[in-house]
Amino acid sequence: MTAQPPPGNYPPGGYPPPPGNYPPQGPQGSPPDNNLVWAILCTVLCCLPLGIVAIVKSTQVSGLYAQGRYAEAQKSADDAKKFAMWGAIASVAIGIIWAIIAIAGGMAGMSSDY
Repeated sequence: MTAQPPPGNYPPGGYPPPPGNYPPQGPQGSPPDNNLVWAILCTVLCCLPLGIVAIVKSTQVSGLYAQGRYAEAQKSADDAKKFAMWGAIASVAIGIIWAIIAIAGGMAGMSSDY
């Protein structure tokens, strides 16, 4: 006695199609760069809040890629890079503003001595 498939409209061979995306799709190329080094450097040297967000995003890349969620892994890698860059830009901008205030304060202090 042969095993009979459950009733339904199946392809010739009599068995239902395999569930989901079978066979599983392999990785399409190499995993995206997670930008973890830039995220850590941004956190330590530049802007702590944006650096922490960049670290969180960069650590998500490997897990998402391993799960086969390639587009989400690439988006997390791009977000990590974006937050690290914005942290560096914010740090430079704050440094420039601080320098302007320090120079203006120094000039104000010099003018009151005369």
